Amino acid sequence: MIEVKDLEKSFDGRMVLKGISIVFEAGKTNLIIGQSGSGKTVLVKNLVGLMRPTSGQILYDGRDLPKMSSSDVKQLRQEMGMIFQGSALFDSMTVSENVNFPLMMFSGLSKSEQAKRTQFCLERVNLSDAGHLYPSEISGGMMKRAAIARAISLNPKYLFCDEPNSGLDPQTSLVIDELIHDITKEYNITTIINTHDMNSVMNIGEKINFIKEGNLEWQGTSDDVMSSTNEDFNDFVFASDLFKKVKAAENTGIKLT
Repeated sequence: MIEVKDLEKSFDGRMVLKGISIVFEAGKTNLIIGQSGSGKTVLVKNLVGLMRPTSGQILYDGRDLPKMSSSDVKQLRQEMGMIFQGSALFDSMTVSENVNFPLMMFSGLSKSEQAKRTQFCLERVNLSDAGHLYPSEISGGMMKRAAIARAISLNPKYLFCDEPNSGLDPQTSLVIDELIHDITKEYNITTIINTHDMNSVMNIGEKINFIKEGNLEWQGTSDDVMSSTNEDFNDFVFASDLFKKVKAAENTGIKLT
């Protein structure tokens, strides 16, 4: 679990995060959504220690990140997995070598143990036959799955996903959503997803946090979305004609066919 208490972040006197308090629960897919410039990226950067908050607490199972020593922060980061928007695989390494990289750098496992763990992670994301390929030889969806395999190689307690469906077609996006959701449940990971994808919100939004202009404006689950009365949240989520029709149908009890 990650608990954020009264988090504030300012730049040159301009407040970007304004007293945000959120609990990100273990074993759940916790989503952060909001318009560009809302502060959600700054929030995530504070959560992973790339920025230092102006005030407030970020508690990793009771450990306050802003008060940690550099050595303690380094140790904490080994408990984190990261899935980047562009997958961020090393082009010069095969898929297997990419997944093995964190193990080689941080695990202390023998080479045979690393190989066994790498293969397990590849099998978990259905890439057991693609380990010998390079990123340039696989599809965008396979690259995201490889990035997930790498992210879970060190058995992280905390998983951060930055726009994991960016650039993917809807069907592949659904596969990635379900994979992240299943892994979160299977290993009881505290998963935080920064996303603009409304399909992800509706499919795997177990706890949705809507940020606007540095404020936490709305919280709920995917089941709560249709009944929301928050105008800012509704304007953001139901911006497309399709979602507006779904919202209208839900309110009137009409089923769309």
